[in-house]
Amino acid sequence: MRKAEIVRYGSAALWILAVAAAYYGSARLGLLQQLVRGQVTPLWPPTGVALAGLLVLGLRIWPGIALGAFLVNVSIGPSPLAVLAIVAGNTLAPVCAYLLLRRAKFRNELDRLRDVLALVFLGALAGMLISSTVGSGVLVLAGALQASNFWPTWSVWWTGDAMGVLVVTPFLLVLRRARWPRNAGLSRWIEAVALALGTLFATILATSTASSALLFLVFPFLIWAAFRFQLAGAAPCALGVSTLAILAAAREAGPFAGQDLFASMVTLQAFNGTTALMALLLAAVITERNKTHEELARVCTRLLEMVAFIDPRSDSNDG
Repeated sequence: MRKAEIVRYGSAALWILAVAAAYYGSARLGLLQQLVRGQVTPLWPPTGVALAGLLVLGLRIWPGIALGAFLVNVSIGPSPLAVLAIVAGNTLAPVCAYLLLRRAKFRNELDRLRDVLALVFLGALAGMLISSTVGSGVLVLAGALQASNFWPTWSVWWTGDAMGVLVVTPFLLVLRRARWPRNAGLSRWIEAVALALGTLFATILATSTASSALLFLVFPFLIWAAFRFQLAGAAPCALGVSTLAILAAAREAGPFAGQDLFASMVTLQAFNGTTALMALLLAAVITERNKTHEELARVCTRLLEMVAFIDPRSDSNDG
């Protein structure tokens, strides 16, 4: 075996282990807020980690997803065979989502409206049907879950995996391309800090008050983030808002107090889904608008240069 091949295989192995570690670590965080049978949560970050890893590193890192999923489920699964089936579902879901996105010519920059729509419908809603169906079905067949609880568990599993894609994947894609802004002035930093603090305060207030109407307080801050900072501001804000809302739902506090599991999940996931969709879609629309404006400005400048070259007298006449 050549040295180059050894280096290549060694690099792939390291990335696989890194993805497995990130999957496992994010899964342990997600399990802190489990709602069903100690392993089904309203936000499952590993799906977002797995899909982001596939989008950045390619299909070669799928063993890392499988390894991470196995390490997570081996201690909470009902039986070894059930664990293997759940691991297969948790691996196939992001892999199929990745293949669907690549077929749709998805771009990791998320700077087009079509990319956001593809991530929502292909990556989150369609791709995560596999893991939720396989996982819930395996739990029923293994006797760890009553058949009457299949659909409630399936709905929590599906929406949790989908929310992991909607809020975690965009955040990681933004984080990968993040660079220290060299030309940002003091006013820009002040605005970013004010946005972060305002979003935090509004979300804490909205999730600490019994009235669910106050949940709308966070939307102006998400609009602010999308307009002024595009995806770099919208993705972190959406992740922070969703995380705080999930923590409130797990404590049965604020608008989630006194509700049963189904009602709490409907309120929570409707809020989180609306938050993520609005932030991502608006950021993509603003980015497309800015790029169109810049392209028109370049075309106009080029046309003026061509006119000046063809008829130099136009410059003197203007004077």
